[in-house]
Amino acid sequence: MYALVDCNNFYASCERVFNPNLMGKPVAILSNNDGCVIARSDEAKALNLPMGAPIFKWEHFCKSHNVEILSSNYALYGDMSHRVMSILKQFTPDIEIYSIDESFLELKGFENYNLTDYGTQIRNRVLKWTGIPTSVGIAPTKGLSKIANKIARKSKSGVCVMDTDEKRIKALKWIKIESVWGIGNRLAKRLKLKGCVTAFDFTQIPEVIIKKEFSVVEARLHRDLNGIETLKLEDNHQDKKMIATTRSFEGTLKNPSDIKERVSTFASHCAQKLRKQKSNCHSIIVTLRSNKFDKNGRQHRESRVINLAAPTNSSLIISKAAVTVVAQMIKKGILYKKAGVIVTGIVPSNSYQFNLFEKDNSKHIPLMDCIDNLNKKYGILKIKLGNQDLQRTWKMKQERLSPKYTTNINDIIVVK
Repeated sequence: MYALVDCNNFYASCERVFNPNLMGKPVAILSNNDGCVIARSDEAKALNLPMGAPIFKWEHFCKSHNVEILSSNYALYGDMSHRVMSILKQFTPDIEIYSIDESFLELKGFENYNLTDYGTQIRNRVLKWTGIPTSVGIAPTKGLSKIANKIARKSKSGVCVMDTDEKRIKALKWIKIESVWGIGNRLAKRLKLKGCVTAFDFTQIPEVIIKKEFSVVEARLHRDLNGIETLKLEDNHQDKKMIATTRSFEGTLKNPSDIKERVSTFASHCAQKLRKQKSNCHSIIVTLRSNKFDKNGRQHRESRVINLAAPTNSSLIISKAAVTVVAQMIKKGILYKKAGVIVTGIVPSNSYQFNLFEKDNSKHIPLMDCIDNLNKKYGILKIKLGNQDLQRTWKMKQERLSPKYTTNINDIIVVK
């Protein structure tokens, strides 16, 4: 059996733990630079405040409906997530942290347990120790546990155990095909053309047709929803196949030197992440775009790929390549709002093919190690490349940011 534990309205719940005045009120959390809505409480959802709503368009709506708008407090959310996941590891050693607010737990050897009581015990402990409400869905497969969790979310108990075939069929008939985990909008449209309105309809398609007309991913999901355990827990320590640093600027930029400085910083972040997982990259993708919400301004959006002669994780090489390319992309007179650097073609740093005609950059390895050790020792990045602004750290626009209650000594709540 698998349990999916999902934190309810996680971002809003984290804020409510330290600010009880938000209880029962509509809450909306904004994206980087306070751009658009990325999380909503149930009360905000009931007001039909859409996900992804640009806040400058919905500001009046939020004020008129008393919606509390907050900037994303990633330090708080990350720390609270770590606390929740640490508690879940007390219930089983087999756990897959699927996202910041949900985890799969494999319940091996729990045949003689009352799983409803066990799920309730999980919920109560997380709530008591962190203040975060959760929903627990338990079923024979990962795919079915996702559906069980959706049912648990709507039940008073917050726990749903799908332990019979009768319960499985009833749940599959209840959930719409577009709401099934792993089925996106495009796939849902294809399935609806075949008469699939619910998840149950999907399970009734013969497996041979699924394998013939769809991918192996859909075939595995098909078996999982039919109660045949197919999707296993994944290793949380797998190296990333792609690393990206994409950010909106604090304002709009048109000066090439300012844009190149930002891209250099993003490239250095990617290189640092590569070294952290002991990997090198073969390719770099650089993206640049103007403000798409500025209807009166000229628009420009472009991305380019750089294939390196030999894989590397050197900040010097990756930054130089990214800056060279972005300088060619910049068009005069256009105000740019966002840029990004993505590194792909990732391979282990101790196993890759050298290029016979390329200069040996092995001397970068001890230099990068030294920089990483110094930066780690002093907590924040102290050493930067020459083309980065030495006086500037990446700072998002966060005009509605709550205190970092659990990660900043100056923001700890004082009890009088």
